Amino acid sequence: MARMLGAAMGAIIAAGVFATAAQAQETVTWWDFLSGGDGVRMKQLISDFNAEHEGEITIDATTLEWGTPFYSKVRTSAAIGEGPDIMTYHASRIPLAVSQGILQQITPEDWETMGLSEADYAPATWDAVTVDGKQYAVPFDTHPIVLYYNKDALAEAGLLTEDGKPMGLDSREGFEATLKGLKEAGAEFPLASTTADGTFMFRTIYSLMGQQDGELMSDGEFLAGDNAEKLQNALAVLQGWTNDGLQTTYTDYPATVALFTSGESPLMINGVWEVPTMIDLKEQGKLFEWGAVELPVIFDHPATYADSHSFAIPANSGKEMSAEKKAAVLEVMSWMAKNSLFWATAGHIPAYGPVTESSDYQGMQPNATYSSVTENMIFDPKSPLAGVAGPIYDVMSTYFVPTLNGEMEPAEAVEEIKYELNDLQ
Repeated sequence: MARMLGAAMGAIIAAGVFATAAQAQETVTWWDFLSGGDGVRMKQLISDFNAEHEGEITIDATTLEWGTPFYSKVRTSAAIGEGPDIMTYHASRIPLAVSQGILQQITPEDWETMGLSEADYAPATWDAVTVDGKQYAVPFDTHPIVLYYNKDALAEAGLLTEDGKPMGLDSREGFEATLKGLKEAGAEFPLASTTADGTFMFRTIYSLMGQQDGELMSDGEFLAGDNAEKLQNALAVLQGWTNDGLQTTYTDYPATVALFTSGESPLMINGVWEVPTMIDLKEQGKLFEWGAVELPVIFDHPATYADSHSFAIPANSGKEMSAEKKAAVLEVMSWMAKNSLFWATAGHIPAYGPVTESSDYQGMQPNATYSSVTENMIFDPKSPLAGVAGPIYDVMSTYFVPTLNGEMEPAEAVEEIKYELNDLQ
């Protein structure tokens, strides 16, 4: 009998230990919108995290469709308490999300728990996840547009500097001289730009506005004061390049990349996310010597449009997150930030300063060459109408495409854009 009682007690104790162990294991439900090279790298990071936290935390990840489908699902899921525990989120979408009440605040206590702080981030990146003095996401990267260039073609045309960069990056006159020099050397379209997609071209246009200290929104109004003139200036420059045959016309995204990688266009403005494409082609022996640098200064000073992938916690209606789950989520965000060097292989600039300041990152090319852009970044205006797949892009795209392709005057386009944007409010 004593033996049976001892065995029974042992079973109870063992069951208790097992239950405690089971409770200690936290599964974090994760949603992202990352595909292609981004998706491959994020899956690797998740795998690394799970291996390092075996028996403690497991990330259960799902990838959803980028853009409107992702954000629509987040909103509807959070409204019924069925959202994930953590998700990727574009910083540009945060003002809308906050107005909809679908994001939890990342509190000062949360930042302390994660071992992260404002000092770890570029001011523009920190500000991009801040609304009314509160943070609603942890920045993971910044992904600006850059100028890709064919070193071989530029060298052959005598337009490569001693340090291996395109000539004329410091002024409009200088850059246009480089474009014309490439055309004279035989390039039909020296610069490949996605001129058939006004949403994508917003990145270049807004960069040129920023180089004039222009803002899309100020004091709650779109294109107030001289901002309309600054938008017109940006459009006029880009239209001039198209009219002079220096930039591609009505070109979609895949064609833009193809024109550059085939060598037909020696220059291309595109996002840093195309870096893996170039690296892979070069390793396969299918690409020339290439590089990527910050956008040229066309107006007064450097400025480049950027957005940021960040991590956010949905405010799931009627579903309070346990202290254990919250601790696991904060550990995920902290670990991802501190281990984001691998993410840089996707071309992105890690948002966490200690990573970009490391010798390992400083040795990465071309990332280290264009990382200076973090000092000159501008983000979307803080408006619920802005951000990835936001309504302001629909308005602007309608007028950007014909203007960039020489079928509408910049002044007329700006007048229509200003009216329609303010009519949205």
